[in-house]
Amino acid sequence: MTDFEQKVLNLVRRIPRGKITTYQILALKLGKKTLCRAVGNALNKNQNLIKTPCHRVVKSNGRVGNYRLGLAKKVKLLQNEGISIKGEKIADFFSYLYKF
Repeated sequence: MTDFEQKVLNLVRRIPRGKITTYQILALKLGKKTLCRAVGNALNKNQNLIKTPCHRVVKSNGRVGNYRLGLAKKVKLLQNEGISIKGEKIADFFSYLYKF
């Protein structure tokens, strides 16, 4: 795992239960808005989905986005944390948003 990937996973571990952040916010926190895809690639390499809750990272448009265990599992995990989802979007997106 690269230093960048480790930094991504370390940030994701800081997202509180019941909150979400975006690929873009993580990329900005790491210094460059254009790193969104690299953030997603790093999350795809996450080997410990419990220690590093990458299901809490969503798209900037409020869509739930991809997850290694599938969209339905990601939605269920988010809902279990009290996050409201309508269709494939976070309802009341900004109330759940964590910005570091």
